[in-house]
Amino acid sequence: MSLSTPPGLRPEIWGRVRAALAAKMVAELAFERALTPTSLGADRYRVAVTPAIGYEFRGRPVAMESWRIQPGSVTRHTDGTPEPADPYRLLLDLHQAWGLDPAVTALTVTELGATLAADAWLLATGPPVAELANLSHVELEGYQTGHPWIFANKGRVGFAASDCPYLPESRAAQRMQWMAVHRDLASFHGGDGLGETDLRERELDEPVRQRFTDLLTDQGADPAEYVWLPVHEWQWDEVVVPLFAAELAQHRILPLVPPPDRYRAQQSIRTFSNVSRPDRFDVKLPLSILNTMVYRGIPTELIQAAPQTTAWVHGIRDRDPFLRDVCRVVLPGEVAGVAVRHPVFEALPQAPYRYRQLLGVIWREPVAERLDPDERARTLAALLHVDPAGGAFVAELVRRSGLPPGEWLAALFAAVFPPLLHLLYRYGVAFNPHGENAIVIYDAADVPVRLAVKDFVDDLKLLDEDLPEYADLPARALGVLMRFGAEELSGSIFKSLLMCHFRYLGPLCEEQLAVPEEEFWRLARAEVLAYQARFPELAERFARFDLLAPDFPRVCLNRERLLPGGYHDRAERDASFHIDAPPVANPLHQPVSSGVGR
Repeated sequence: MSLSTPPGLRPEIWGRVRAALAAKMVAELAFERALTPTSLGADRYRVAVTPAIGYEFRGRPVAMESWRIQPGSVTRHTDGTPEPADPYRLLLDLHQAWGLDPAVTALTVTELGATLAADAWLLATGPPVAELANLSHVELEGYQTGHPWIFANKGRVGFAASDCPYLPESRAAQRMQWMAVHRDLASFHGGDGLGETDLRERELDEPVRQRFTDLLTDQGADPAEYVWLPVHEWQWDEVVVPLFAAELAQHRILPLVPPPDRYRAQQSIRTFSNVSRPDRFDVKLPLSILNTMVYRGIPTELIQAAPQTTAWVHGIRDRDPFLRDVCRVVLPGEVAGVAVRHPVFEALPQAPYRYRQLLGVIWREPVAERLDPDERARTLAALLHVDPAGGAFVAELVRRSGLPPGEWLAALFAAVFPPLLHLLYRYGVAFNPHGENAIVIYDAADVPVRLAVKDFVDDLKLLDEDLPEYADLPARALGVLMRFGAEELSGSIFKSLLMCHFRYLGPLCEEQLAVPEEEFWRLARAEVLAYQARFPELAERFARFDLLAPDFPRVCLNRERLLPGGYHDRAERDASFHIDAPPVANPLHQPVSSGVGR
């Protein structure tokens, strides 16, 4: 095999992505109160990392005490000598100033490198937004740039360059590997009306099912004693072969052959959509890589509880006329799964969580199957996309709709807020509606009309008291779903929607749609107030889950990963954040004045 430089790693491309990432790092660390900008006059600011090292930039403060920094404007200054900012150099400056753990800093270097390489490819191959707007939901996933807040957002620690076909930005359609696992290790879990045989018949054509049966029989195995499930090829090489060697040797795990269907990776990297048969389920697989803060396994208990939790949430929607008929919210169900245990790691309950989330699968309903013929789905994250020439995806959709920008944004808020508010207020159920999980559904004119929310079993939160609305929740689901106080459930809206998405969309709309940020937040607040006026009987819940409070807790995602312990293995995934920082002014509290955040 001859060596080659990955496409996109060219000097002019590298310079642009390096400058953009340096600007993002400074902006997010300023938001997280790790750096403090001081004005140099006009639109220029300076942050001091150490008494001798500072960074200067052109930009502006925006709502939620955030910052909009012009890429390419950030310069590093030592003894008055400026040089272009570099993400690696900035990280080393922070390492020196904050006394970071060298292991944490070194691992962050690898994440920054992988992120920059992916960003370079995306920049080199990114089409204009006018072309992106014609793509399907699944195709569009391959052009997104990742988490807007976490600056090392495509770290994918564990992947090699040869693993590129598994990345969403590769836009490659891959066949899915399958394996058979003996029932003393694996268990199938399906919802009502979807048993193991039903699942096989839905996902595998008859010739494939016969081929699997023949392969097992030829190896002296009884096919009835095995559960069939897909497995990520990387996971097979890196986890199954070395960590389940005993089970392979004893024929308790047997490889099968990949069926002909092809799949493409979604932005979540471990979830795949079937592009050969879009009517078949999406497939969510454990992937033992570290990416955006956690190892991407799937907890066994969530696999077991997923079908029952899905049925409960669907029951809420189907019995509620507002959710069912007015919002027409789409909740792609996690309708079946297979849990596979490791006989040794399962005996170590305090082992790091990544060793107890190694194998399994969740099958999820595809969003496309819930759309009307003239509808199109796109993740909320897509609205933040800006093409290499500076064109904004949101501006292209507004142009296509023919609506005034403010009217289009009002339609967006009317699609997004009501179902999330109703589930929170009426039922005490909070999702994690960040840009990847929240999917906006548009009509034929590209006007937002309704919402889909996925991945709600892994991220669904309940109140830490037994509300009457929880009475029919299955015991298995009740035992594994996360329970929190009211502030944390409200935080799902604050953190995932306002802080992680609208914090960026508001300034972008001001720049590209000429909608002042004050007007953006006025429209958002108006939608919350309209919902509350429609359901005055929920006043007690409005007070309990107070989305109009003056402020809410500031989350510091990047500082969480850099400060001591950020990458250490733990027995459980972190469910909360630990960095103390001043609260964030809530832009929904009252109409935003021109001085907010300035």
